[in-house]
Amino acid sequence: MSGTLVVNEIYLSLQGESTYAGLPCIFIRLTGCDLRCSFCDTAYAFTEGKKQTLDEILTAVKKLSSPYPKLPLVELTGGEPLLQPNTLPLMARLCDAGFTVLLETSGALDIARVDPRVRRIMDLKCPSSGEVERNRWENLAHLKATDEIKFVIGTVEDYEWAKQQIASHRLNASARWISVETSNTSISTSALIR
Repeated sequence: MSGTLVVNEIYLSLQGESTYAGLPCIFIRLTGCDLRCSFCDTAYAFTEGKKQTLDEILTAVKKLSSPYPKLPLVELTGGEPLLQPNTLPLMARLCDAGFTVLLETSGALDIARVDPRVRRIMDLKCPSSGEVERNRWENLAHLKATDEIKFVIGTVEDYEWAKQQIASHRLNASARWISVETSNTSISTSALIR
C-alpha cells in the first residue's frame, strides 16, 4: 500500500541553485512549512496542495523524465518536505528507481533519518530571516561530503554571521559546497565585498 503526501506542484525546470545549477531537474514541491522566513518566496506552498499517493508521485516523475533518458535529477522542496513523514519513503523509492535525489530543507527538522543516498541542501537560517533560533545545530553532525549548506542573507550582519558560523563550526570540512545567496531585500553585493 502506498502512503500519501500533500503536493503543491510537480514540474520540470532547470535547477537554479546548488552545485546542480543549470541542469534539468524535476521538482516536487510539498505543501506545508512551520517557519515564516522574512524573505520567503513560496508562501503559496504553506497551504495549497493536493493529496497524492507515493505511486502517483513516482508515476508523474517518471512521465516527466521519460523524454530525457539522462534526466536523473529530482528535488524535493517546499515548504518544508520533512514535515510530512512519507517524504522519507518517497525519497528512498526515487533513489531505488535510479534518480539522483536532492532534498532542500530548512535545517529546522532532524535530517538523521534521511536516506544516505539523498543529497541534502540544508539551510542555516540567518538572523534577518526571523527564524535563526530554529536552526537545528545537531544536523551538522549528519552532513555528508555530498551535502550542501545554504545561507540566505538579507543584511551585512547576516553575512558576518554566516562567516562566523562557517569558521566556528568548520562547515567547509563537513559539506561539499557552501552557498551564500542574497534574499530579495535591498542588500547590494558591493556592500558585502567591502
